[in-house]
Amino acid sequence: MTPPAPIALFAYNRPGHTRRTIEALQKNLLAAESRMFIFCDGAKTEADNAAVEQVKQIAHATSGFLSVKVIERKQNLGLANSIISGVTQLVKEYGTAIVFEDDLISSPHTLQYFNDALERYASEEKVMHISAYMLPIALDNLTETFFFRAAFSWGWATWARAWDNFEPDVDKLMQQFDKEKTSQFSIEHTMNFWKQMLDFKAGRNNSWAIRWYASVFLKQGLTLNPLHSLVHNIGHDGSGTHSNIENTYQVQIAQKRVKYFPNVIKEDKKAYEAIKHFLKNRKGSLFNRGLQFLKQLKGKYLRKNG
Repeated sequence: MTPPAPIALFAYNRPGHTRRTIEALQKNLLAAESRMFIFCDGAKTEADNAAVEQVKQIAHATSGFLSVKVIERKQNLGLANSIISGVTQLVKEYGTAIVFEDDLISSPHTLQYFNDALERYASEEKVMHISAYMLPIALDNLTETFFFRAAFSWGWATWARAWDNFEPDVDKLMQQFDKEKTSQFSIEHTMNFWKQMLDFKAGRNNSWAIRWYASVFLKQGLTLNPLHSLVHNIGHDGSGTHSNIENTYQVQIAQKRVKYFPNVIKEDKKAYEAIKHFLKNRKGSLFNRGLQFLKQLKGKYLRKNG
């Protein structure tokens, strides 16, 4: 068996989240055999200095892995540039990389899942991305893992052969889309993936993830996904640079090893429909929760001023 893939953890100014992410990874069954690389971004403003220094201290105190290397950025690269450069560095040296941000709680079996999948599909050119997160979709008639088109970025892994296809230039990506591809890319307009592309072009976001998914999609690549999520995102508490307070995507983390991996390399139609159904309902539920929130605000105002 090949050695476990290196882990890249990208952190910035959330010491509490970073500590919890590391503690969960330390409990993984392959932690002691895995190399850990912690990329600490530099402070964007003076106000961030104290929190950034706390994160660096936590990183340097980390143990429980085969090795731990802390990479401190002298300037603020931003999440996108930090991830792009860090992943490029690791896949160039090791051929693979497992990628975590500083707000992901993993199952004790998450690293095992990544490494099993990286080995299983190492020579399958069509398989370009392995996700650890899965939406809380309906579970009926779905296999333990399945192939899908979208590349979810909450805990993922890839190979150098796939990452070589990453295209950072959004204009080069967008010019390859027509009306039909845009629909398929956005899961028949149930997800705002195309809007994310437009927002990046307009400077309203700095997402590496949407450009990576577009790169995978345009190569007709597939992503491997678990039916039961192997990570939970704790960053939707308003603390992150790109996160809001949100509970739509909360999941229960799987607590057993993934044993099934598909032999047929094609998108799972049942899984596609289940994800599309969830996304359609999510739109409705978010709208209804928004209305409820407005009603609550109105009630508070009337009680206070009525």
